[in-house]
Amino acid sequence: MWPWHAIISFQALGLLLALALSANGRLSGPSPFLPAAIMSSPRLDLSEKKEAQADTRSIGDSSDDSGDDNKLLEIGYVPSFKREFSNIATISFAFSIMGLCSSVATTFNSPLLLGGPSSVTWCWILGATMCFTLGASIAEIVSAFPTCGGLYTASAQLVPKRQRPIVGWVVGWLNILGQILGLSSTEFGLANMIWAAVVVGKGEDYPLTSGKAVGLFVGLLILHGILNCLATRQLARLTTGFVFVNLGATFIIIIVLLATTPRSEMHTASYVFGKEGIVNQTGGWNDGIAFLFGLLSVQWTMTDYDATAHISEEVKRAAYAAPSAIFIAVIGTGLIGWLLNIVVVLCSGPLENLPGPSGSAFLEIMVLRMGKPGALFLWAFVCLTAFFVCQTALQAASRTVYAFSRDKGLPDRGFFGHISSWTQTPLRAIWFVTIIGVLPGLLDLASGIAVNAIFAMTAMALDLSYIIPIFCRRWYRNHPEVKFVPGPFYLGDGIIGWIANVNCILWTLFVVVIFALPTVLPVTGETMNYAAPITGGVILLSLVWYAVGGRKHYKGPASNRTDLGTAGAPLDDPLAVHDTEKAHAM
Repeated sequence: MWPWHAIISFQALGLLLALALSANGRLSGPSPFLPAAIMSSPRLDLSEKKEAQADTRSIGDSSDDSGDDNKLLEIGYVPSFKREFSNIATISFAFSIMGLCSSVATTFNSPLLLGGPSSVTWCWILGATMCFTLGASIAEIVSAFPTCGGLYTASAQLVPKRQRPIVGWVVGWLNILGQILGLSSTEFGLANMIWAAVVVGKGEDYPLTSGKAVGLFVGLLILHGILNCLATRQLARLTTGFVFVNLGATFIIIIVLLATTPRSEMHTASYVFGKEGIVNQTGGWNDGIAFLFGLLSVQWTMTDYDATAHISEEVKRAAYAAPSAIFIAVIGTGLIGWLLNIVVVLCSGPLENLPGPSGSAFLEIMVLRMGKPGALFLWAFVCLTAFFVCQTALQAASRTVYAFSRDKGLPDRGFFGHISSWTQTPLRAIWFVTIIGVLPGLLDLASGIAVNAIFAMTAMALDLSYIIPIFCRRWYRNHPEVKFVPGPFYLGDGIIGWIANVNCILWTLFVVVIFALPTVLPVTGETMNYAAPITGGVILLSLVWYAVGGRKHYKGPASNRTDLGTAGAPLDDPLAVHDTEKAHAM
């Protein structure tokens, strides 16, 4: 029997997917599900924007994207991208950034070998449920601020004017570093997944060196940089197929594992769900802490929610499509990922034989049940899914860098905030992210401990950058200088909205503590968890940088509209530019 919450979640997933696929720009009139005040938010006539010039394409009021472009103009930015991402491409992007089968495969060792099989199954659904509230809270803000700056731009608009520069600065740097390190760590993980397959295929005596891993890592990252240089239309077409490979590989692995595992060799329910499956291998932590280390997998998988927000200026009907895609992807990844974890544990064989010669427990379980040829064939699709994660992560990170540079957050005088007239994409930002992303991986040539320490801050930095705007949205809700104008995706100010927002903030703070703990005792130079000190150091350095020089060139998210004389001026609130337009028209 399915649990009642899983049935409800599947129904919600189906409903939202149907709504997203049908929302193709032809909807009109008020929605019976949304307050009239939300549906009737002001829209500007594009005929009034003929003078708008800011390194961008021309805008006509006959465009199907006029509503999206009007909203962006209201916020204070001239549309610079072509909107080529359809609903299905946006949903595919949101699913792809989480990876599902590839992310589970690369993080499966942590819960299985620290807390045991029961930790794998129960911590996944616990974390996924909590991540659902975080995803919904992020989707609400993305719907109100559909810009490529994402939560960075929103955070600076959800606090009083005096605090906007410093809040935008800290959130911007946390988000950029988290995304770049996330890209680098995923690419590094992909390189190791490929080499793990080589070890399985050639035998455990195959010599695998740091040089080989780093060389493949650099080559893959450069390849993704080249692919991201495609125009938006090609990127959208490429992205559309990602979700089918992602989900298809996941379901095929589930089916084949169940089909190839004899019933007599499947583990008992007590091993998968019960006390028998709690196996503490942390070397000193109590069983409760060891069990909670199972959260590391789900929290690493279900992160980078706001990546879809960073392509919102390339998405059609962004205020609807981007938050809906986030919402659908979080529910789908949570439920399907839970099923995948249950089946892999059920078919896992003796725990003492894992993680095996390849170092990947997930791959070894596949080899055990499918044999080498079958396992390696399906493993190729798992690696392909990880390849898609890197592709979407680089696209999202480059748009964040572009937005931060556009707002003068980087000391580059707007150099990386430039859109290529050739591809209508930020090529400079793409190669900035690619080159910077290579640097952490190179540390593996000197010390594996160093590279793991750098990668450890990824989830912590991203999660902290998420809850800051969510907290500010509630804390300053009645402040006269903060005007939050909800988008179509709105949780409301009732009990549901409050529960979702408060829950995700408290949960994230709790998980940050788990992220900061060393997973193995006693603590040595090799087992030390450097995530907390490195993340804290990044925050401290960003504050020092802001005090010394950053405040001189960064004043918070700034309008780039030249037609109303607001270029370079801080965005006071989402409708500030709209008010300026009205004054000009009088």
